[in-house]
Amino acid sequence: MKDWLDNQYQNLFLYVPLLLAGGAVLYFTASTEPEFIYTAVFAILSGAILLCRKCPILIRAFCMVIFGFCYACCFTNFINIPKISRSMHNLSLSGVVKSIDYTSDKARIVLTVNANDINAGDGTANLRLSIKNETNLPNIGDKVSVDAGVFKPNSAYAPETFDYAQWAYFNNITATGYINNLTIIESKYNNGINSLRDTLHKKSNSFLVDSLVLGYKSAVPDDDNEIWTATGIGHVWSISGFHMTLVGGWLFIIMYFIFRTIPPITKRIPARIPATICAWFGLLFYLFLSGIDIATLRAFLMTSLVFGALVFGRNAISMRNVALAFCIIFLINPHSVMQAGFQLSFSAVFGLVWLYQDVKPKMPHNKFLKIVYACILTSVVATIFTAPFVAAHFGAIPIYSLLGNLILLPVFSVAIMPLVFIGVICSLFNIHSPIIWAHDIYNWLIQVAQNISELPCANMTMPHISNIALMLFVLAFVALVFIKPIKIKFNYILFVVFIISGIITVCLSPKPVFYATHDNELVAFLNNDGTLVFNKARASAHKFAFDTWKQVNGEDTNSKNKRKAHSEGIFRQGNIVYIQKFVPLMKNIEKLCADDSVKFIVSYLKINAPRCQHKILSGGFVIYPNNKIKYTQTNRRWN
Repeated sequence: MKDWLDNQYQNLFLYVPLLLAGGAVLYFTASTEPEFIYTAVFAILSGAILLCRKCPILIRAFCMVIFGFCYACCFTNFINIPKISRSMHNLSLSGVVKSIDYTSDKARIVLTVNANDINAGDGTANLRLSIKNETNLPNIGDKVSVDAGVFKPNSAYAPETFDYAQWAYFNNITATGYINNLTIIESKYNNGINSLRDTLHKKSNSFLVDSLVLGYKSAVPDDDNEIWTATGIGHVWSISGFHMTLVGGWLFIIMYFIFRTIPPITKRIPARIPATICAWFGLLFYLFLSGIDIATLRAFLMTSLVFGALVFGRNAISMRNVALAFCIIFLINPHSVMQAGFQLSFSAVFGLVWLYQDVKPKMPHNKFLKIVYACILTSVVATIFTAPFVAAHFGAIPIYSLLGNLILLPVFSVAIMPLVFIGVICSLFNIHSPIIWAHDIYNWLIQVAQNISELPCANMTMPHISNIALMLFVLAFVALVFIKPIKIKFNYILFVVFIISGIITVCLSPKPVFYATHDNELVAFLNNDGTLVFNKARASAHKFAFDTWKQVNGEDTNSKNKRKAHSEGIFRQGNIVYIQKFVPLMKNIEKLCADDSVKFIVSYLKINAPRCQHKILSGGFVIYPNNKIKYTQTNRRWN
């Protein structure tokens, strides 16, 4: 046992990001907001203990969890984004265009306005407003006047699901909305990186450039995006390690051959050193040009560590480098650990480093077979390590992702990506041939991808993954990757135990029988056939609630929304009653209060019935078959 423990000491640093992230997750998923002053004190105390070298390991580990929790709380309070109390329409606002994001049919303008103009307090607020593409769009930095409507970001529609209010808060967004009319008050030319992004967007006029170079996530047409997701290569449209590796490799090769032709430099230092430094600066420019997304930042940090190792002659790819990049991103923004891109990126990277550093699979001697074998192994391991997070965030797993990665990804690597990058430069001189060729290849490739996506069971719908189940899956991979066995493969045993425990947890987790939004405008009942029925087929203020609830229930989100029939204004299923309108409420409330078979009463209108207050529910919540009620977060800093 002593030998086994001694063997683990070399890997202790790898647990640091896990413990920090664990503390942050506890904070972000807590039901109430802790007192800021206490968390600030605990953050200082835990940080001081961590600096003490003689502190026992278990106490250090506990303090890291506490520090992660308190750091996330302090960070949340420090940014203090203005918030609005309610949605508003027909507003006349003036502000400065901070950034513009392009999609296939509209643009999203981030407008900085006076917070007091939207009743959000003092200072400034950022509004994310949609506007149709055919409108004469402003430039970044322009002062504009708009007629707009703004919406308060909605909190999670069910426990342990995506919280848009939380996401908006940590992305410095006070409200979302739409623009009816836009007038440019003052044009201001800006020499910043955002203006360069807009110039390249307008010159190239290509969604391939928007996605692969400029980092706009929604530029690809929605129908095409579903096909790419079903084939397992949707990650191509989010600039990350794939793009950084290609661009960094191209820059390094070009600069290496350039420096090889300069003898005064190569006689003193190897050509790889200045080539690596120049390639790094090129990637830094690409990072800013692409909008500095979390996945892009993670890939840039990893590439920087690899480049640094090449310059100083160290081991380029290691678990410690991945863990270090994790800690850096966590300190920049602890909320990153809650985002799908962060989880997918690091789970895949940890898995691939473990495969090639620890497992060290035997490769064929034939070079072609070696490349094919490496591609297959890489795709399989990345798919396995990311599968729990894909299922948790998207509710489905692409079955033919291996096939998609082997057939489609190489075409992006050797054809589409190079042509797009060459086309960006050429478009500045009004030469558009490379981009046209890239689109021709894309049109052929989307047909191939569609054939793959139409294969049987291409997208397998998964049941809802609870936080406890996801934690068990994470522990399984942590045990597999971090624990160093001596003789008995103890890490493999723990991996199997945790995976089985996670699967059992998912299978045994009950599904809610009733869902309600925070304002009780939209509700859903679990029907006898196991599908959800709603009180209305559409709800503009809660259009994402339908998909969220279906995903929790394990249904296809593309299925038609079923509407439940009411009886004289009353919706009832079992012991749950919902009333949407005033007259049915007033006519029936006394009878429902006296009815012992009615356990829960929910209404869109406020109910004043002291005799049965214990039956009346309000706010956002779900009800389980055992009558347990679980409310969604509404009293956190971002709500």
